[in-house]
Amino acid sequence: MTQPVQQSFSLLALIRLTRFWNLVIIALAQYFAACFLIDRSALWDWRLLVLTVSTGIIAAAGYIINDYYDIKIDLINKPERVVIGKGITRRYALLFHTSLSLIGVALGFLVGLRIGAIHVVSAFLLWWYSNNLKRQPFIGNVIVALLTGAAVVLVTILYYQFYALVIIYAVFAFFMTLVREIVKDMEDLKGDNTFGCKTLPIVWGLRKTKWVIYSILFVFGIVVLYLNYTFTRLPEYYFLIFLFIPLGLFVARLLVADTKKDFYWLSQWCKIIMLLGIFSMVFI
Repeated sequence: MTQPVQQSFSLLALIRLTRFWNLVIIALAQYFAACFLIDRSALWDWRLLVLTVSTGIIAAAGYIINDYYDIKIDLINKPERVVIGKGITRRYALLFHTSLSLIGVALGFLVGLRIGAIHVVSAFLLWWYSNNLKRQPFIGNVIVALLTGAAVVLVTILYYQFYALVIIYAVFAFFMTLVREIVKDMEDLKGDNTFGCKTLPIVWGLRKTKWVIYSILFVFGIVVLYLNYTFTRLPEYYFLIFLFIPLGLFVARLLVADTKKDFYWLSQWCKIIMLLGIFSMVFI
């Protein structure tokens, strides 16, 4: 019987591989930060457009190389979402990662030397994370969280000025991404453990990892409120509606979570909290 020929490239597969909707969230975060926290006229600034495109391209390259190194693990954790080896060959995936990284860095330098330099570091860290750091306890989570927060800070670097509100949202992006990455490790426990990864849930177990998340959320709340009272003085109800009530629901679900399905829900809820944070910029 003739074996089916593996498809070398599919546009739909590439879109899935690069997490298109995650890239949209990154773009929204940068545009909303620029337009609602800095200056509404930034909407028509070509530099902001190039910055957003270049950041998205760097992130897309990071998603590709992450899946490239994680094929075997993903076949256990989420076989239905594996793209490399099905819709796109490994060779094409590596080619796209390299090409997108170079294009993203080049566009960054088009905007400015500092943006370009940060893109170089980001592209390297995303490769290092995928190749090694994500299999280590906590450090890989922190790297991804730092890069997410940096994507927001890039807006202040673009306009050469310190904006306290942008920094507060960058801190928000850092902590929420850190929590989500740890939750995803809890969700992927089986596959990670099979291939010798040393993530927090594997090293410390689910119960202790939950306490790490509770501690992070506590520090997160203190830091955000401190920055607000020190620099901006936004009303308390603002944080209650857009942050603390959603986080309260998250903690309530985390307390009883013990299955892969539970942790998947929590991961998606983190993403919703991040979207709420982005859209809350409109009301400032």
